This record gives sequence, C-alpha cells and structure tokens, in this order.
Amino acid sequence: MPDILIVGGGVIGCAIAYYMTEAGASVTVLERGEIASQASGAAAGMLVAPVEELSSEPFRRLCRASLEMYPSLVEVLREETGIDVQYLASGLLLAAETEDRAEALRAIIRQQRDWGWGLEWVEGEVLRRLEPALSEQVLGTVYSPEEHHVNPALLTQALARASAARGAVLRQGMAVAGFLTAGSRVVGVHTSAGEKIAADRIVLAAGPWTGGLARKLGAEVSTSPMRGQMLAYRSTAVRHIVWGEDGYLVPKAGGFLFAGATVEDVGFRSRTTRRGLARLRRMAAALVPALRYAEVVSVWAGLRPGSPDGHPIIGQLSGTESVFVASGHFRNGILLAPITGKLVTRLILESRTEMALESFAIGRFR
Repeated sequence: MPDILIVGGGVIGCAIAYYMTEAGASVTVLERGEIASQASGAAAGMLVAPVEELSSEPFRRLCRASLEMYPSLVEVLREETGIDVQYLASGLLLAAETEDRAEALRAIIRQQRDWGWGLEWVEGEVLRRLEPALSEQVLGTVYSPEEHHVNPALLTQALARASAARGAVLRQGMAVAGFLTAGSRVVGVHTSAGEKIAADRIVLAAGPWTGGLARKLGAEVSTSPMRGQMLAYRSTAVRHIVWGEDGYLVPKAGGFLFAGATVEDVGFRSRTTRRGLARLRRMAAALVPALRYAEVVSVWAGLRPGSPDGHPIIGQLSGTESVFVASGHFRNGILLAPITGKLVTRLILESRTEMALESFAIGRFR
C-alpha cells in the first residue's frame, strides 16, 4: 500500500483518511490549525443540497450517493470512537415568501418525480401544524420529511479519531511550505516547521487554501474563500430545517437554533461583521417572528472553498502523477464528505471509481 499524505484536516481530508485507512493505506494528515477548526467546524451540518443546484444530474447523483452512506457511517463511527455525531432527523421546509419563489418551488416538485425524491407542497393549516412558529407571510413550503443534519465538528473529529485508531498520523499546527520533487515527480512536502515528509501520493484537501498549494506546483485550481457568517439562538421554536429565500434555520441538539449563512467573497477575512449578523437576524425574524427577541448566544464565521460552478473539484492534478485534489465543495462539504472520501480512495488506490468524475474534474473550467 502507498503512503498517503493528506493536506487538510477538515471534514473532506478526514473522510479521505477514514476510507484510506479502512482500505489499509498508511496515512498522514497535515492540518495548519486544528482538526475541524475552519469551515468544517463552522458549518450548520445540514445534509441537504441547495435546491438550485439539483438540476445538475451528476451533482444530484453525488448527493444521493453520499446521503445513502450516512446512516451506516454514523453508527460505525459511534462504535469505533464512542462519538455521537448528532445525526438527527428534522425534515426540511423550503419556504416561499413570494409568489415567484412559490412557483419555482412547485416546479422543483414537478421535476422531482423524475428524481425519485419524496417532496410535496404544503400550505395553510397543514403547514401551521408542521411548523407553528412559521410566519404567516410564508405562502407555502416544499416539505421533505426525510432530511437530517449532524454536528459537523463532531463528525470531523469522529472521522479523524477512527482514522488514528487504524494508524493514521494526525499532525496539527503544521502547514505545507513547499513540495519535494524527484525529477518530474512530487515525492513529499516540506513543512512550516522545516520538516520533510515523504509520500507516494499527496491529496490537497485544504479547503480555500488548496488553490495556493496547487500554484506552488504550477497548477491552477480555483478554490476561492467564501465567507459564511452564522449565529446561534437559544430557542426551541423551530422543529424542522427551514430554508427561506435569504437563509436557513437549523434546530440543533441542546436547545439551540442555528441561523445562516452569508455568502461573501471577501478573501481570507474570517471575522464576523455587524452588517452580516444583522442580515441573519432579519432573515430569521422574517421566517419566525418569535426570533426577533430571542437570545443570541454565539456568532461565528468560516471560509468555505468555492469553485466557479459551486460544485466539488475532485481528481488528479494536471502535470503530476502523484498529486490529487479534493476541494471546492462550497456549501456542501458535510453532505458530500462520505462519498468524496470513498471516491478519492478508490481513485488513488485502484485508479478507478464507481461514479464518473468528469463533471468534477479540475480542468473543466478551462
């Protein structure tokens, strides 16, 4: 088995480490900060794809495959690590606050008959029984009773711990300063601590920092940072994931309610702003008026790895035999972590995957 070096200790890097070690590979994970300290720890943890992206059949298949992996994965992780990742069924309400949005959502319901997804339109008294706190200004919703969410930080930690139990080495607080080469082949990295680490295969899964690493090898991978600000209320007012036109609400374990998230192209500035948080409060109160006076107990922001089309970038880095990329998951990193980990493992260890990856190839933006 080859030695695999994974650069990035977020949910994608840790999922790859998990499936690599399951296959028997020798794995080292390098994380510039701490495990789950960036976007993976800042996410809401919804296992829900943004509806506007589901028109892409390859992306839809990828989402479905990853969702189907979750029930068994969370049970195995609990058995292997003792960590409950809070895989909770809450259902999903896609809320229409305008007639245009209502028509667009009804069109999605018509499309989903071909997708095999159990969506239905709900309004009036039926909707108020489902979600009593929802604003009267919401005209109706697409209802999907099967949707779940997880605690993303716990999920990432569980994947990391399970990988370590199988022998993976987790190196935190260590960044990649450059690459080691032998002729045209990349054979390892040298780190910010001045250490040289050899590897047969290297996976760049460093979120928005992936593009900068690729440029050190003369390659272009577009993974621009997209800031997402979020806040948490102490509230049990909401039963379902409620996704409106300007954001979403996610009921979490312990009596908390997450509201998110902004999408801001502001470089690597990860701090929250008064304007961004005010926008989230307005969004939340428009969906659930009782939240206008609810207590905000925490605010935070994370940098998600964007891509030009919002879909993942998965594959071998052009011009190299030994470097691979798994990044650009944007708002879908938690959702797509299991299938990404499995596909990258198969791609590297077997040179084939059970799903075609052309739609997610690095070179598709040229």
